[in-house]
Amino acid sequence: MGLFMIIFTLIGGITLSAQSSINGTFSRKAGTIETTLLTFLTGTMFLTIFILFFGSGNILALLEAPKWQLSAAFLGTMYLLFTVIAVPRIGVIATNIAGIAGQLVIGLIIDHFGWFNSLVIELDIKRVFALLFMVISLYFIYKGNKRTSDDTVA
Repeated sequence: MGLFMIIFTLIGGITLSAQSSINGTFSRKAGTIETTLLTFLTGTMFLTIFILFFGSGNILALLEAPKWQLSAAFLGTMYLLFTVIAVPRIGVIATNIAGIAGQLVIGLIIDHFGWFNSLVIELDIKRVFALLFMVISLYFIYKGNKRTSDDTVA
């Protein structure tokens, strides 16, 4: 099951990168906020159909959730908006690595302190090195992108 979840998430990452690239290009014509809106409207329609045919939860439970848990929807919207803004300026890979580095930073903090009822996983040297390598890769990717764009302009 673990390998299946890794493959499943890997495919999710592939679709996210494709979406980032397409949205970044589309935002030049339609606008950043408009592109983000289109993504969420399409997602809403798609998920409404999925809920109608495959949903087994209780949609009304959203009304009973603690307000702080509803902030996740806003955070997801902000992530998509920031991605749509960043891709045309720094490229898909730099945008995605920066996003992953941000996820690692907050993930390490959440795990270490057990925030949001998560598992407590102590910060260790392996995790610190993982973050360090991610930041180093972001540096090299960004510098490579910048040099390539400078060469193109010249």
